[in-house]
Amino acid sequence: MARPGYLLSPWPWRSAGYLLTGALTGALALAGFAVAVAVGGVLAVVLVGLPLLVLTALAGIPVAWVERHRLRLVDLDPAPHQHAQPAAAGLWVWLTTRLREQSTWRELGYGLLFSALLWPVDALAFTVALLLPCSMVLTPLLLATAGDGQETKVLKQWTVTSWPTAFGVAVLGLVVLCGCAYVLGAAAGARAELTRLLIAPRDGDLGEKVVELNRSRVRLVDAFEAERRRIERDLHDGAQQRLVALTMTLGLARLDVPPGPLADQLARAHDEAGRALAELRELIHGIHPKVLADYGLEAAVADAADRSPVPVDVDLDLPGRLPESVEAAAYFVVCEALANVARHSGASRAEVSGGHRDGRLRLRVCDDGRGGADFTAGTGLTGLADRVSVLDGRLSLSSPPGGPTLLRVEIPCEPCEPTERSV
Repeated sequence: MARPGYLLSPWPWRSAGYLLTGALTGALALAGFAVAVAVGGVLAVVLVGLPLLVLTALAGIPVAWVERHRLRLVDLDPAPHQHAQPAAAGLWVWLTTRLREQSTWRELGYGLLFSALLWPVDALAFTVALLLPCSMVLTPLLLATAGDGQETKVLKQWTVTSWPTAFGVAVLGLVVLCGCAYVLGAAAGARAELTRLLIAPRDGDLGEKVVELNRSRVRLVDAFEAERRRIERDLHDGAQQRLVALTMTLGLARLDVPPGPLADQLARAHDEAGRALAELRELIHGIHPKVLADYGLEAAVADAADRSPVPVDVDLDLPGRLPESVEAAAYFVVCEALANVARHSGASRAEVSGGHRDGRLRLRVCDDGRGGADFTAGTGLTGLADRVSVLDGRLSLSSPPGGPTLLRVEIPCEPCEPTERSV
């Protein structure tokens, strides 16, 4: 409306169409509600009208459907419905789903408000802002036809008896009509915003986007874990087996070659192959340890504790296998924490404890070191916190100078059956 070309744009006419269709639709909705309630109330005495009264509770759904389509006249933003998809096919499932939804009752409330109050406001705004100025513009035509060139009335109030006065009123009507175009736009905009607020709130659409974003984020995590397992499997079954065969071949060749320069070269090649094999095994273990995939989080954490240069006590109480993404995130958090204990803390002992309670996996990693750990010190904890947050979890660190250091992890999850993990 603030643009200079508003009066020449289609928006004033779209606003008028929105108000006019609102008046007509509201009148029809009022008649429909009145008939449904009256008939249902009369027939309720013999129980026949009860289903009709139940259907009346759903009458807001078609009203809201029409209103969402009418919004396109003045609001180009999509206005999707807020109803959930029924869990199964069938009329009864659909009916029970709709009756349990808050959006159904919100639409019913809007339908009642629309049929009782809003459509007369639409009709009044349309009449005052469009019909009255148009009748002033048509004063010369009315004087020539209805008044036979003698006299006519303007807005049923003022009598016009001359052509100069009639054309003056017409010019004044054009000026008023231009001003009323802004009134039409303001009224239609306010009316559309109220409709959107009640039946198609913008934050509701935002909530759906956030839910879908969370779901897609979880799907990405699952896909990432599946890709890690594929890479681990390919390295384990492919490159590692070839290196093992190469190491064995070089070892056998050393046995067949007499001492000399060639034997020394084979010895160095055999040692290099052995070191490459050891590094590859460490790489495979870091990508996705087989013990985690085969035996679960408890066994993987115990294995990581055995490999830690700092003695680690493990006290985990888990009900069984957890979702793969949760196990992987928890395992790598524990491994990174134990690596930080060995590198930076100067601790003589560490402990990993926790379990699954109240729908959450809770882990604690503590040590008796010097403390002073910081997320911003490049210890990798920031990346772990991001990885846990993807699963709607939380990672907290307490590490005052002088120690001790305590790392807590909480990830919401539920134990899963073996069949669920294999699907």
